Amino acid sequence: MMSPMPIQNRLLEELPSRTFKSLCTESELVELTTGDVVCEPGERIRDVYFPTESFLSLVAKVAGDACLEVALVGDEGMIGVPLLLGADTQPLRVLVQGSGKAWRMKAEIFKRMTDNNRPLRRALNKYVVSRLAQIEQNAICAKVHQVEARLARRLVMMQDRSHSDQFHATQESLASMLGVRRSSVTCVAVRFQRKNLIQYNRGTLTVLDRKGLEKISCECYVAARAFRRLLQ
Repeated sequence: MMSPMPIQNRLLEELPSRTFKSLCTESELVELTTGDVVCEPGERIRDVYFPTESFLSLVAKVAGDACLEVALVGDEGMIGVPLLLGADTQPLRVLVQGSGKAWRMKAEIFKRMTDNNRPLRRALNKYVVSRLAQIEQNAICAKVHQVEARLARRLVMMQDRSHSDQFHATQESLASMLGVRRSSVTCVAVRFQRKNLIQYNRGTLTVLDRKGLEKISCECYVAARAFRRLLQ
């Protein structure tokens, strides 16, 4: 069960006090590790996660072994949205991209609470709209924007969710999430280092110039932030 310590998940903290407390009693704090697969496509959803320090990718299989990240979820959201839409299975792979803690609740308890608690349901429905918008934005981004702009956006999003200038990121994983060749990410990463935007060493990436990355990033980053504010 959840301890009295504060929850560091913005979606939960925005809930009405009574709803927040009732949800707290049914959750537990767990540690997620980079590279862990929380759920595979087609698997039954057993748990719902509210990340605090960790962040996770929702990944779609494109063709063969190729894949594409359709959403990145950190302390602004939750894992388990299909349950709110009446589905018990996960259509996408859920992959931990950044290690850290998350609050976990059993799917059966979550469904019971959302069926019986209207304030909770309303708050989470707003988040679902935001998630769907992010998926749509990512689909557009993958189609029309260049790798440099997409990688800059991805790094800024990772920094947002890790709450640190430094986080784990391999060129292979970045290429996989963007659905491009590793060589493309390598070339762009080298340019970013030469411009002193980032520093990269053995899987550890440090953001040196946040504003510089934001300038290179495509407009999808600003659009997503503006949309989330409208739903608050």
